[in-house]
Amino acid sequence: MRTVAVTKIGSLRAEDESARGRIGVVDFPEHDLGPEDVRIRVAYAAICGSDPHLAEGFFGTDVPIGLGHEISGVVEALGERATRNGLRVGDRVAGNFLRFCGTCRPCQEGRQQFCEHIQDYNRPGMAETITWHESQVYRLPDGVSLLKGCLLEPTSVAVRIADKTRMRVGDRVAVCGGGPIGQLALQVMAMYGATSLTMIEPIGGRREMALRHGAHHVIDPVSEDQAQRADEITGGRGFDVVIDASGSTRAVQGLLDIAANGGTVVYGAMYPADFEMPLNLSDYLYLKELTLTGVFVSPYAFPRALQILPHLQVDELTAAVFALDDAVDAFAAHLSGDHPKVVIRCNDLDEGGTR
Repeated sequence: MRTVAVTKIGSLRAEDESARGRIGVVDFPEHDLGPEDVRIRVAYAAICGSDPHLAEGFFGTDVPIGLGHEISGVVEALGERATRNGLRVGDRVAGNFLRFCGTCRPCQEGRQQFCEHIQDYNRPGMAETITWHESQVYRLPDGVSLLKGCLLEPTSVAVRIADKTRMRVGDRVAVCGGGPIGQLALQVMAMYGATSLTMIEPIGGRREMALRHGAHHVIDPVSEDQAQRADEITGGRGFDVVIDASGSTRAVQGLLDIAANGGTVVYGAMYPADFEMPLNLSDYLYLKELTLTGVFVSPYAFPRALQILPHLQVDELTAAVFALDDAVDAFAAHLSGDHPKVVIRCNDLDEGGTR
């Protein structure tokens, strides 16, 4: 089956051609359909900000490395025992690219994000088909299109971030980074009853998007004094919850300064493996009593993400769509920053699941 994959390790942004990573469409063997498996004909696969990191060798260097984990599609075949969720051939679905085994110690202790077998079904979804265990697959609500459905996984990340914030109704909230996760997290925080809801983002178009989708304030960290603006917005108290969705090593340190005493700071992005952020324990953990936490994957979040997905405004995140054969151009568009999100159409499927 045709699959978008990393074919050469290296930064996709490298100016030196010899050092630049490469993306291509290659043939991968289709996985066998196990008795509890679901084969999905993929409709859409969205490019995640983490995908270029795979080209850099973040998760290994044996190429080709299949890409894609934000997918939607139509059930094409079911294993003989893949019936517990009531799935049927022709169902419109999305899902979790990770299968939590449910039997290892972390899973039994309610910490699925540390499942010891988490990679067993981590299969590339930017492909013509994907075969997942039935526990990974969720039927899309009738009002959610296949195009919108490919955002179930990033929506689950926003839900997981919300879980980690320990948010209370009325808390003052700032989100740093106006990419897809930041925009989705902003909308989720608005649902929670956030006040002084602020987007910190250097790109004007993304600040404007945030204002359209629930932000009360925006800060341009390049042209404005971020700490001063935070004081103005919060009356000098700081934000009770600060979320980083930027992954920017230049942005993360300053977020501690705009957090309120006793506040929570969630680092909800992927960061360079060798990045170490200076942290003054006396200032931030002793005197301010900040709670610092992060997000790896999204256990227990998908059912709730499915519930809120129909209520999210995501048209601007699904406007740039490229065909599977144009995957190289799609990644170039993603890296350009001209679009808040880029989606690859893997098959021409209508909403009834036919081609």
